[in-house]
Amino acid sequence: MGVLWKLELATAAKHRLYKRYFDAWWPIMLQPGGWPKVTFLDAFAGPGRYEGGEEGSPVFTLDRLLNHTAVGRMGLSRQRVQLVFIEKDPARYEHLLRELHERFGPLDQLPVRVEVRQGEAGRDSERILTELNAWRQPILGVFDSWGSVNTPLTLMNRLARNKASEVITTFGPNWFSRREDLNHNILDSVFGGRQFWAHAADVQESDEKWRTWLDIYRKALHRAGFGYRLQFKVVPHTGQPLYLVFGTGHQKGVEVMKEAMWTVDKSDGMSFKDPRVRNAVPVGQTSLFDDGNLPDPELLALVEERLRQGGASMEQLGQWLLLETSQWRARDARKAVQALDRDRRLVMPAGRLSRASMVSLR
Repeated sequence: MGVLWKLELATAAKHRLYKRYFDAWWPIMLQPGGWPKVTFLDAFAGPGRYEGGEEGSPVFTLDRLLNHTAVGRMGLSRQRVQLVFIEKDPARYEHLLRELHERFGPLDQLPVRVEVRQGEAGRDSERILTELNAWRQPILGVFDSWGSVNTPLTLMNRLARNKASEVITTFGPNWFSRREDLNHNILDSVFGGRQFWAHAADVQESDEKWRTWLDIYRKALHRAGFGYRLQFKVVPHTGQPLYLVFGTGHQKGVEVMKEAMWTVDKSDGMSFKDPRVRNAVPVGQTSLFDDGNLPDPELLALVEERLRQGGASMEQLGQWLLLETSQWRARDARKAVQALDRDRRLVMPAGRLSRASMVSLR
């Protein structure tokens, strides 16, 4: 692979999600009178541009921060806000520096601190964050590798225990099929020990491999200390998908990420998929997130899965959808329950549903 490469459709879809989420994250973290320092880390920064001229994540992240609609209320300063971009490849590192300078001018004259470092994400992220005095204040760490996920769980553990910090980890489309070629010691580091991932080697079906490994990583983030984890597949209209795991310590982070998923532009046919659902066929790529009357089969399948574990109140069901599924929100519980009730698949009280209403499968 050269210095630049083609922007894949799944990556473009993921970037739209990132933009929505980052746009919401900055003003929350930078409220007046809020945190004295906030750090954004892009640990696999890349060269800053794609072959077709599209902007890479360092460029659009910095641009959207500097031109944010709420920038006047965020109190930007070089002491308060720092963006850290790490790139391993020397040629791509130099290209990224040029891209940022050409777009934004001298980086030391910007109203935020921008640090571009040549280094390896797994080896150098913790050290660089320490050098920049980032710890004990919020950090959003994006570990967005296309190929090898080599970020140790010890780093995730420290981030999970750092105040108001979150992580996004991406697994590329071929990672699960080429896992056999990866260094077992690296896998031990990423997943926290061989006992946690060795059983995945027995999974042969290609459609089950990604589900198994994603679930293992989600559990690893739980052991690391992230109280809430979302796992999902980003599916472009054509081409290979990407796999993301999001970790946060706060329910608010889950809510903001899901709102980003629901408001992202999906007019090109992209969708998100929950790994637990195998047989539900979406009613249509563009209708997956609309507010029409036809519930999505994935939503119905997930609600049925939860109710097979036992009855639940509407409030409990909504919280489960919010915190345990990849994309669904608490308010989606009502739509699902009403649809399942029309099919006579539920036992539930007559009359209007309330938060306390109990529902169960027949």
